[in-house]
Amino acid sequence: MKKNTLIAMLLIATLFNINAQDNLTVSQRLNLTIYGNMSLEDAETIKESHPNEIEILATSNDEAAVHISEEATHILHELRGTHGPGYLKASNAVEAIKQIRHTRTERKQQMNFTITEGESVSNALAVLSQSNIENQIIELQNYGTRYHTMPAAQMAAVDLKAKWEAMATTYNRDDISVRLVDHSNATDSTPMNSVIMTITGAELPDEFVIIGGHLDSTSGQLSNAPGGDDDASGISVITEATRALLEIGFVPKRTIEVMAYAAEEVGLWGSKDIANQYGSNNVNVVAVGQFDMSNFKSSPKDVYFINDSNAIDPTLTDFFKSLLDTYHGPSSNDAITYGTTACGYGCSDHRFWFENGYKTAFPFESSFQDFQNNNWIYHSTSDRMENVPGADASHSFKFAKLAVEYLIEVSKKSSSLSTPDFSKEGYELYVIDNSLKYESQSFSSPIKSLKIFDITGKRIYKEKELGNAGRISLSRFSKGVYVVSIVLENKKQLSKKVVLK
Repeated sequence: MKKNTLIAMLLIATLFNINAQDNLTVSQRLNLTIYGNMSLEDAETIKESHPNEIEILATSNDEAAVHISEEATHILHELRGTHGPGYLKASNAVEAIKQIRHTRTERKQQMNFTITEGESVSNALAVLSQSNIENQIIELQNYGTRYHTMPAAQMAAVDLKAKWEAMATTYNRDDISVRLVDHSNATDSTPMNSVIMTITGAELPDEFVIIGGHLDSTSGQLSNAPGGDDDASGISVITEATRALLEIGFVPKRTIEVMAYAAEEVGLWGSKDIANQYGSNNVNVVAVGQFDMSNFKSSPKDVYFINDSNAIDPTLTDFFKSLLDTYHGPSSNDAITYGTTACGYGCSDHRFWFENGYKTAFPFESSFQDFQNNNWIYHSTSDRMENVPGADASHSFKFAKLAVEYLIEVSKKSSSLSTPDFSKEGYELYVIDNSLKYESQSFSSPIKSLKIFDITGKRIYKEKELGNAGRISLSRFSKGVYVVSIVLENKKQLSKKVVLK
């Protein structure tokens, strides 16, 4: 082959490769593997300093849909100190762009938040224990790590389930059940379970009041991620708040669910799966309170409410503020001050509840600017209670008070003095031979309607005009816990938890 011919062929091949390279997308040329969305400021910062690690797909207001590398996720934490993962994972570019456009499910909710339960709140505040919160934080951080793929993470979930069940047993509450939520088949799967405690509402069991925090933890050394503040503090707050309700014998009118989410640190995977399930089943969730980090005080005020319009409901947030004004105002002996701050993206487990149309609020331990500048233990091996200011749970204790007030004032105290008892109303209701049997000891007020709900709050059965006695086959339903709610002819409502074995 002649030299000139060889040179010509090489030039053609080179030009072909250049053209072929130009036809590749940025994502194909670079090692971009993760779709998601983050704050526009964060995306632009990474693009400027590490252009090969990110592709900005679209922008909307203060958010960006992105395609990023694994390295970019680490750069994000190093550059910004962002709370949570710093981004919300999506399955593909379409979902990432959809997430920043906020195609939020619209729900017609008529819930009016009122403050009427002063006596119950006062009783619950009196039995709250700061030492219980401290002990729970230490218990969780002693797992060493709760990173979602590590065995200790699942062990923490199983142990928390046992602890919550023991609480219910201690206080003789048969209206409480605890379950593990499997996320192995979710779009973003994780071997770690979430944990949900349900306190069945005595009068309005199909209306749900949710409080949650995440159980997993992370640090640069995944094998050493104690997560004492992030978020053992939040789990400890909601656990102690619930214990206080049980201590005073509080029976809620609405159903309360206490949630410890899995895999928050990698993109809100556990809460996303749960919130999407509840949304798909049209579960009537009236409020969602998120408690993620409560123990590192680095700002002048005590509580800072996140006010991002893309993930927070202002009505519920204002109600949280009203709780502090009412029970901890400037003139009280137990004042708790508050302010507002912005995260910049849907930075914790409330985000996908909001996307599903539910009201959300997120009280945080400090302003985000102070958090980024001062919380030196965040996402590190030093995230232990002994390293927070005061080396105790005094800051989290304030959040536990707010959590108690939220749960009581939204769920409301049932007019019943104890857990629901059909027999007191002249009715018997029980499961026998895969059937629900009901009968009245008097014929003065027959059953107008009967509904059955599964443990997620989804209505699975409804019947009207059932009279005074009868039997309903449950053979079509799987084994588990259900709530039966009836309305009598005299308008009285009764509900009861039943177990199908």
